[in-house]
Amino acid sequence: MPDNFEYCMGLLREGDRERYLTVLYSPESRRPGLAALFAFNLETSRIREIVSEPMPGEIRLQWWRDAISGDRAAEAMQHPVGAALQRAITRYRLPQSALANLLEARIFDLYNDPMPDQTSLEGYLGETVSVLFQLSAQILMDGGDPGSSDAAGHAGVTFGLTGILRRTVFHRRYQQVFVPEEFLAAAGTDKETWLKGEDAEAAGRVVAMMTALARDHLTRAEMALAKLDPLVKPAFLPLAIVKPTLARIERRPGRVSAGTAGLSPLTAQWRILRRAIGP
Repeated sequence: MPDNFEYCMGLLREGDRERYLTVLYSPESRRPGLAALFAFNLETSRIREIVSEPMPGEIRLQWWRDAISGDRAAEAMQHPVGAALQRAITRYRLPQSALANLLEARIFDLYNDPMPDQTSLEGYLGETVSVLFQLSAQILMDGGDPGSSDAAGHAGVTFGLTGILRRTVFHRRYQQVFVPEEFLAAAGTDKETWLKGEDAEAAGRVVAMMTALARDHLTRAEMALAKLDPLVKPAFLPLAIVKPTLARIERRPGRVSAGTAGLSPLTAQWRILRRAIGP
């Protein structure tokens, strides 16, 4: 597994620094499993970027479904991420259904369908982001029940909302809108205007609704985290960037449309390190 581990870590180093650091600051024995889970997420989350139309993307998602279910077990073992993930599933008793639900939710990424409302967005983030917090906590508990479903649920939504704000310019490039239609309507704007980055005042109102929702889930996540076994705390290290990112956006909402909402890599790394070594 060392070669597969290094391959997964290479992917994360380039494509998902927050989770790359999460692996580094976790117990050494758990790092291969975490790296496999996070690399799988990275591979499936960027399918939209490497296909020109939805159907090839759906085929790729189906390949991963078959790899997880065992229908393509031999092929999966020839794929460095697939092989690492199969070992993690077996070693830590990760539920295949949770990974299958993630893949099902990723179909939304392949199309330009609207996100209708807050409930739909929270559900999407639950399937694609909260699940990573929950399964990484399970890995840290050596396959046992981490009792972290509440914390993971809220953590995934707040981290996911912050990610949407950080990546708005990227999403616009692909004509994707993850902001709920009901938020756009309440702000007095629409999908087309949002995609063009026009009407700064309305965009500011949208951003305010998104940050308020993210803060609410962050508060709930931190309250739930306080009750958990310290062994699972590394799973939630990515939350270290949420509060400072939201504060940065709230000071200047225009950063979302300018593509400068995120923290610098050095600041993000420092925040995660500080949380990792903190009480």
